[in-house]
Amino acid sequence: MATRGRLAAVPEESANCSTAAYPPRSLYRDSIQRVAVSGTQIRSTLFSCSQFGHSGSSYSSDSASNSYPSNNSGRSSTLGLSAAAADFGTHELKTIAHRMVCDGYTQRMVQAYHVASLTADPSDPLLMLDLFDIPFSVPAFEDDGRIRALEPWFCELDVAWVLQIRREHGSHWQLRLQDNSSSSLQDMVERWIRGLTVIVHSIIELVSTQHEITAVVRFGKASILKMLVFFDAIVLALKAENLRAVLDMYICVRRASYNMKNSSEMVDHSIMVTLFVYVDRLKKVISSTMEKVRTLVEDDDSWATEVPQGWSEVHRNTRWIADCIVSLCEAEAGWIFISINNSSGSPSNMIHYINDLLLRKSQLCPDPSLKYLFLLNNSYFVAQMIEPCESGHDCKLTPECKAYMDSYLDVSWGDVLSCIAKSHVPGLLHCWISTPSLAKFESAFSKMYQAQKFWKVPDPRLRNILRRAITERVVSSYRDYLKEHPELAEQVSHSKSTPEVLEEMLGQLFEG
Repeated sequence: MATRGRLAAVPEESANCSTAAYPPRSLYRDSIQRVAVSGTQIRSTLFSCSQFGHSGSSYSSDSASNSYPSNNSGRSSTLGLSAAAADFGTHELKTIAHRMVCDGYTQRMVQAYHVASLTADPSDPLLMLDLFDIPFSVPAFEDDGRIRALEPWFCELDVAWVLQIRREHGSHWQLRLQDNSSSSLQDMVERWIRGLTVIVHSIIELVSTQHEITAVVRFGKASILKMLVFFDAIVLALKAENLRAVLDMYICVRRASYNMKNSSEMVDHSIMVTLFVYVDRLKKVISSTMEKVRTLVEDDDSWATEVPQGWSEVHRNTRWIADCIVSLCEAEAGWIFISINNSSGSPSNMIHYINDLLLRKSQLCPDPSLKYLFLLNNSYFVAQMIEPCESGHDCKLTPECKAYMDSYLDVSWGDVLSCIAKSHVPGLLHCWISTPSLAKFESAFSKMYQAQKFWKVPDPRLRNILRRAITERVVSSYRDYLKEHPELAEQVSHSKSTPEVLEEMLGQLFEG
């Protein structure tokens, strides 16, 4: 094992990562690949392992993170769950970086780069670059000994493909992706985040223990600059569907800059400045991407095709916006401040936006009852994403959800209850009027029940809340009516319209 404080001997390496070195090749890479670093990855893992995930909810949890969600796309977990993993894999990756240093592996990579740098052209723009003057992007390496020296290091970090980025079209950089789908880009971003995090913590640890600080810092600067070229390569091609990837990159770079700042007395200050430049760039990209999200959601044709046909479940755009809000909140959590509170893309403004959007799109519903059920399902979903109920506990509805539920009860069951409204007619005439009122009530109840029997409320807790609310309003009023008319109570007791039977029927609503 290499002695800490000295650069270890350099093993021979191949450019394609095929030559083994001590420790065995891929020993670290396999561990690195297993670390969850995306907010969606972490929320999905926590959701599947939590008691809440076994509550019987029909919301699935198998959606891709930033591909456009389908109507059956998964429910990302919530802020309460994601808070448990606020470091986004940093602790695990820091432990791996520490092991690489203790094994002497990182020192060997530093030494290899140091040897390659001794033969590099002293006029190379990378060596002469003043990192305090980088307003937009950093240069990539040309294909020389230094890039070959970085290949085994980047292979072990699972980011060897970053070294394939080359200069094209003048000053612009393009990354040639065989598959430019959102899921493919998200996968590359997650690998990039793991790699950059290990690089930063490896350099911080080495600088804190090495005498050869100059070689370590030069190696760290080269590694970080090469990693940042990836952002330059993809920034112009980012779409609304890539918001999760942008936020994950922001969290990673912001955390890296924070860690560098805490080690600024030992680490080249220019590296930290460069990272802060990219933090600012990522903030702007987040805001612009959120505008793309809003435009895409507004113009989506599914609103006009699904909602008028009686779609009352959680719309895919609701799921997407809610996931965006949770992702934005994650980026703002703790000491990570995204500084867009006054922008249209801030979490609070996005919550206001989705509530307004749902209200506008609900006007497409031809049935008032469906309209309010659509609003209730979707608003409840958003509320649960942002502030979830504890497992095993009933949820307290937000004021918006409570208002939508009350409106649903009024338009759906108000006419049913009007059939048995209290009468002030005295004596025998009162009894004579009550008989047709009961028949009207039974008919109206049956008609409404049949119409809504197969409507769906996906969340089991909301379903129970709504069923109880209907029962309390309808069945309770029915019981009071029968108490007021004992002669009818006797008649009803031998029929299929007792309060108990109606309550059982209402307990079958909204299963879909």
